[in-house]
Amino acid sequence: MLTPDEIERYARHIVLREVGGPGQLALQRARVLAIGAGGLGAPVLLYLAAAGVGTLGVVDDDTVALSNLQRQVIHGTPDVGAPKVESAASAIRRINPHVAVTTHAQRLTAANAMSIIGGYDIVADGSDNFATRYLVSDACYLARKPLVTGAVGTFDGTLTTLRPHERAKDGTPNPTYRCLFPEPPPPGTVPACSEAGILGALPGILGSMMALEVIREIVGFGENLVGRLLMVDARAMRFETVGYSWDPGNPLSGEAPTIKDLSGHA
Repeated sequence: MLTPDEIERYARHIVLREVGGPGQLALQRARVLAIGAGGLGAPVLLYLAAAGVGTLGVVDDDTVALSNLQRQVIHGTPDVGAPKVESAASAIRRINPHVAVTTHAQRLTAANAMSIIGGYDIVADGSDNFATRYLVSDACYLARKPLVTGAVGTFDGTLTTLRPHERAKDGTPNPTYRCLFPEPPPPGTVPACSEAGILGALPGILGSMMALEVIREIVGFGENLVGRLLMVDARAMRFETVGYSWDPGNPLSGEAPTIKDLSGHA
């Protein structure tokens, strides 16, 4: 049930035909895990907290650095040196005391991924490296959890939703992350943010869109991004969407899968 305070807080959601009271209650019951409390995780957590998601989990083993503040807007100058999960949790509580926060001040690994992810309904991955993205996507498939995953470069970003544990209307399996990106790029070909730089507002755009996609997944309206990759070009302010489909040869959910657990991840 929504309290009178919550009804007033979420009034602009409740009057939406696509959300309404039932949709707001679905948000209240939802448990969402954010991988990373950085550039993408910051707006994801801020907007999901404001939207009234009942439980937010945050996984991050890093501390706040001064160089983070150009884009990681969930943290402030007084938070420099503090664990990101604690800084993020404090911000969430300031925004919405009705939201429960669970912090996981650790790196997601093959040893802990299944137990952490298993406690949530949906995962939003804003990690900054391919190893974690493949780990999260494999774990979500094995745990049968939907995944909203985003990535940003210097002036570009991508976003998609994965539900490979389910099938499309025509009966074919939904694609996995490995159907979209069969192999990670060779080491050293994608420079780190600290080397290449990044336009500060860009993660805010992509992270906000990730939050929107999570909300749509929970409430259940509109056309989701399953089988569609949204690409953002901040130089030209151009948005494009390309389709992708299940690859029968992918090692996770293909016709002859070879990935049965997370033992192949370091």
